[in-house]
Amino acid sequence: MVDTDGEDIEDLPPSAKLVFKVLEYDGPLTQKQIVKESMLSARTVRYALERLEDIGIVDEDIYFADARQSLYRLEEPVAADGSGVDETPKKDACCAE
Repeated sequence: MVDTDGEDIEDLPPSAKLVFKVLEYDGPLTQKQIVKESMLSARTVRYALERLEDIGIVDEDIYFADARQSLYRLEEPVAADGSGVDETPKKDACCAE
């Protein structure tokens, strides 16, 4: 899982984990789209997005189709060399020896 500033996504409430997964599979999305996909209340999604933003997992951008809304996306993983993309090969959990 993602580890940022001492707090890990595993430490977040279930609603924040669900919002993370929705963004992982379907993102970037607006808050309304996340509410529809996750079937959580708007207030719960707002709180989950706040928590995810606080630990640096989610980034908020302008939604150009409707400037009254924001577009939420997962932050790009940063490589150790600072290039912006972490291309470290990871072992698949099902295939670890």
